[in-house]
Amino acid sequence: MNDPNLMILAAGVSSRMKQSLRSNDSLDPKFKSEAQSKPKAMMSVGVGNRPFLDYLLYNAGEAGYRDVLIVVSEEDTSIRGHYGAAGNNNASKGLRISFAVQHIPVGESNPLGTADAVLQGMDARSDWKGKQFTVCNSDNLYSKKAFQTLLESRYPNAMIDYDRGALGFDASRILKFSITQKDDEGFLTGIIEKPTDDEVERVRGKNGTVGVSMNIFRLAYDEVLPFVSTIPVHPVRNEKELPTAIARMVRERPKSVFAFPLAERVPDLTSIDDLKAVEEYVSREFKEVPW
Repeated sequence: MNDPNLMILAAGVSSRMKQSLRSNDSLDPKFKSEAQSKPKAMMSVGVGNRPFLDYLLYNAGEAGYRDVLIVVSEEDTSIRGHYGAAGNNNASKGLRISFAVQHIPVGESNPLGTADAVLQGMDARSDWKGKQFTVCNSDNLYSKKAFQTLLESRYPNAMIDYDRGALGFDASRILKFSITQKDDEGFLTGIIEKPTDDEVERVRGKNGTVGVSMNIFRLAYDEVLPFVSTIPVHPVRNEKELPTAIARMVRERPKSVFAFPLAERVPDLTSIDDLKAVEEYVSREFKEVPW
């Protein structure tokens, strides 16, 4: 079996979630309170008002992952308090959950992005050297199939290349997603942020699909380390982003990342407006989570 290691990025400051609260006066007061006080991954949804992260962990466990590292913020108490509590009995779920803190550099007010989070997570799990791990966001509900595809991959580095037309988001939102470029063998050759219409048409596949990244990758520790550790801070966003590091990796090392095509919905908890759709999805798809 391939290395059953999973890193979940949960150290974001949820700025878009908090901003969206201002424009939603009809929201259930419980959700509004949670959105103001908790990370997005800990918001209560679905059967028994479980944390959103429960469903993500459940799918990962069903796919075969066993060693889970959650990268949290310096201020986090809810994620570590919930999943780190002795009474929570993570062992009974078949998961060994550990934590890494994404520290904020002196002089900065926010974390430095997803590449920095991955690097700090890798520093915390030096025992993963020479191994592979899957990395994903904490506010996207990836399927068992997506997790399993990467865990069973024969490629050292891989990603899920989602058909953007199957994601279930409105058109205005989809247009903001980064699109992927692949060669004829299915290897990633680039990631284009904020693509133009011409760029979208250039990458469109023979079957008419356009692939996008939802930030779920399978990575070889030793191969990705030089790229996440040297990626520069974006001059505008002031962040070091994982897709930028991956794009640099495939430029310098062609055919190093395989892109697995997948057409399915990916529930997303970016803003408060996503809550209703996420609630409906998990209530329909998870009649119970047997933990």
